[in-house]
Order: sequence, then C-alpha cells, then structure tokens
Amino acid sequence: MKRLPKIILSVFLLLPVTLLAQVKTKPSFKIVPLGVLGGVDESNLSAYMLAPVGSDKYICLDAGTIHYGLQKAVANKVFKSAAEQVLKHNIKGYFISHAHLDHLAGMVINSPEDTVKNVYGLASTLETLKTHYFTWESWANFADDGGAPQLKKYHYKVLTPADQQPIENTDMMVTAFPLAHSNLISTAFLVKSNEDYVLYLGDTGADAIEKSQNLSKLWEAVGPLVKLGKLKASMIEVSFPNEQPDKSLFGHLTPKLLMGELGQLQKITGAPIKGLNIVVTHLKPPRKNILKIKQQLKVGNTLGVRLTYPEQGKALQF
Repeated sequence: MKRLPKIILSVFLLLPVTLLAQVKTKPSFKIVPLGVLGGVDESNLSAYMLAPVGSDKYICLDAGTIHYGLQKAVANKVFKSAAEQVLKHNIKGYFISHAHLDHLAGMVINSPEDTVKNVYGLASTLETLKTHYFTWESWANFADDGGAPQLKKYHYKVLTPADQQPIENTDMMVTAFPLAHSNLISTAFLVKSNEDYVLYLGDTGADAIEKSQNLSKLWEAVGPLVKLGKLKASMIEVSFPNEQPDKSLFGHLTPKLLMGELGQLQKITGAPIKGLNIVVTHLKPPRKNILKIKQQLKVGNTLGVRLTYPEQGKALQF
C-alpha cells in the first residue's frame, strides 16, 4: 500500500472524530419509501422499508401506505418482483410507531393478501391494534391474540424500551424508545446491522412543548453512535412550518423545533454533527406548506446537517 504524502496525512489526522467517521462512503442500509407524507393523501402515508445493503430481507417502519408504494417502487425498478410478491416475501415484519391510521392503515388493508409476520411495537401501540383494528367489529382479526376467531397471520411482539432485541428472519437488531406525541406514546426505532445504525422516529413533539424528556434521553442514547460515525441516517418528522402555533402542533415538529432538538443532540455528542444524514419525514400537505417547510429548514440549518427529502418508490442508501 502506498504511503500518504505527509501533508495529506497531517490534515487527515487533524479531522474531528465525526468527520473521520464520515470519510467512509460505502452505504450500509437501503431505504425504500412506500409513503412519505403526513396526511390527506391516503396513497402516500408514512411507511419505509429498510434492509442492509445486499439483503432482500426488509422490515417496514410504519405502514400507512403499502400496496401503492410497492407499485411505485416496482415501476422505478427498485424490485424485480411484482408488488404482491414483495409484500409477501420481502417484508419480514412491521414496526408500528403508534396507532394512528396514517401509520398503520396499509398493513390493515393489505392483511388479507399478506403472509405470516411479526408486528413489533410498544405494549400500548399493540394493545390498540388488538382492541381497535384487528377486531371483527372493525375489520377481521388477522392476529393470534384478541377476539375469536384468530386468523393467526400476525404475531404481536412487544418491545421493551431501551432493550435491544433481534428482528426475526433478518440479521438486524432493534431498540425502541418512547416519544411524546400529544395524547399518546409514539416510538423511535434504532435499527442495527453489523456495527451501523439507522434511527427512525415516529411522530414526536419537541421536549419543551410536550413537557417531556423523551427526545433528550434518545439523544443521550444515540450521541455516542453519532460521534463514532455509526449512525448512518436519522429519519425525523417535520409536519408544520414555523408559523404553526404551539397549541396546534398536536405533538409534531416544525423546522425551528427540529433544529433546536438537533442542537441538543450536538451538545450531548460533544462534537459537530455537520454532515449527519437527516431524512425529513411526515411533511403535511398542502404543497405550499411543504415548500415553506423545506425553505425554512434550508435557512435554519446552521448545524450543517445533510437534509434528504424521500420520494415515494425511490430507494435511498446510507
């Protein structure tokens, strides 16, 4: 191996730890957005397939839209198989952040055509699925718990906060963290493959607005991973522009609130987070608000994080 010139080596050694970690360019994860918006358009609601690069064993982070998103991904040549086959064979489990319709409707609607799978979530989320959705009064009970008869297609897997657990039928691990989302608990999923991670946050409000320390505790947990360059991407919602009154946020973030929270992450990390991949999720229509959110994020991004806006059916790698 050729030795680096002394001047280049000197500059390289002076780089902060976070930047050194970002020198690695080989992606670790593939994300396929099946739905990216936060409401109104039922064909494009929160759902993201995630797998290690080189694997066809995906999990689905939330499941607001499934079938239409898969069709878009197939049309974009992300998958060679038909949408129905990807649903049945490539999605190995669902991770539901909270029990609002825009985060689970696709899973419920597609359940008759699906195969046997685990549905992961905090106990409160799975209880709502069991008592309000997979019931014979509202749909049919495709799970193996709850009202009879049980069709036994889905198995509820309760996640214990801050406890890393294996994801069955994949080589990944997951750790769940509670989030404050107005009147209920939402979830952040920290997914591990080998020594790298992706963080997905369901709907969440800022700690100051929610009178919570949930995000602060999450940042404390992932701060060391950020410093070492092991957190490949964070998927975080921004639902409203800055003009939205606090009383009308309903447990969501604005560009200003997101940057404030990322500032707290930087403090906890103890090093600049410039270049950290932030995938912005759950943008709420109308289009003029989405454009305003993107402009406000651009102006407010004094931390220098790398902002990505996912598009339905177009794969991302990190």
